[in-house]
Amino acid sequence: MTPEQVRKVQASFQKVTPIADQAAALFYERLIETAPEVRVLFTGDMEVQGKKLMAAIATVVNCLGDIEAITPAVSDLAKRHVVYGVRPEHYKLVGAALLWALERGLGGDFTPTVRTAWAAAYSGLSEMMIDAAYPRSQ
Repeated sequence: MTPEQVRKVQASFQKVTPIADQAAALFYERLIETAPEVRVLFTGDMEVQGKKLMAAIATVVNCLGDIEAITPAVSDLAKRHVVYGVRPEHYKLVGAALLWALERGLGGDFTPTVRTAWAAAYSGLSEMMIDAAYPRSQ
């Protein structure tokens, strides 16, 4: 990611924070609507799950300028997701649902450059998580 993309993601996320519950609900509704097979991965209270999601996103967004600082935590999270049943192909579905929810939540503030910045952030994060959870044998 470029420094400008980092700034765009961080600035736009500040606008998401006041609507965090709504954004999380939009995300999960869209994810389950477009990939109903993932519904079984969520067994707990979806409101609690949404709060965890938004907290995790906030942590990543705040550390985008120094992603190495959270690499161990992201790696651990990815490995836990394997236990929950998450597969590599789910990451693309999650990314699409996230961008969709951000677009709905931010409206006109979700410009093409903001979308590109978020897509770059998610792409980097998902690659990191997939690599940690599903290491390729040498």
